[in-house]
Amino acid sequence: MIRCQKDFWKSPEPVPENSTDYRWKWFKNCLGALDGTYIRVKVPEREKPKYRTRKGEIATNVLGVCSQDLQFIYVLAGWEGSAHDSRVLKDALSRRNGLKVPNGYYYLVDAGYTNGTGFLAPFRGQRYHLNDWRDGHRPETPNEFFNMRHSSARNVIERCFGLLKMRWAILRSPSFYDIITQRRIISVRCMLHKFIRKEMALDPIEHQVDNQLVDGTLETNDYIGTVESSNDWSVWRQNLANEMWNTWNGNRE
Repeated sequence: MIRCQKDFWKSPEPVPENSTDYRWKWFKNCLGALDGTYIRVKVPEREKPKYRTRKGEIATNVLGVCSQDLQFIYVLAGWEGSAHDSRVLKDALSRRNGLKVPNGYYYLVDAGYTNGTGFLAPFRGQRYHLNDWRDGHRPETPNEFFNMRHSSARNVIERCFGLLKMRWAILRSPSFYDIITQRRIISVRCMLHKFIRKEMALDPIEHQVDNQLVDGTLETNDYIGTVESSNDWSVWRQNLANEMWNTWNGNRE
């Protein structure tokens, strides 16, 4: 399956201009969402310090990139648990067969990443997580409203990781294979997850993941190769937030 992996990953498809999807219609040309997740692994004693996460677990930091319909586009497993998410993302972009983000397109990321070309992050210091809006609180500023919409759409990667770990028990506890084999197991499970999502109209475990959380081919060679902050990108994000806010207020009136 590793040798045939190009046939198992989802081809990214940007959100179209005429999208009516409640979660995604504001994010034109968005390809999906990405984030990192920890999966516990077994490593030799001498390697444990590198794989120790902030919570003290021995794990690998896995970068996952998914589409709007919960299918994996790209996965990079094997980085030590001590590695920062941004470092893993930079490595994915630098690889010959790594993550490709064409100019003019982007992914939604959380506040742990830099808000820059190709990667749209929420405003820091503002309400963000979906649970922040479930107490009847209404957004009071354009930035808060943007964060609410951003969180609603970016939640797709959290659901994707949740489905992956719930479906495959081997990803919920450390296995006794060497780290190279464990890394391959993670990648193959992600491929199988994508195949299942494609072939099954209704995923029987999806509602379980949602309950837990509550408690296209792009023909271009002009790709983004860095993860850097951008003033132009920040201005665009602020203009988008203002547009969302004004439209929402207009509809309320």
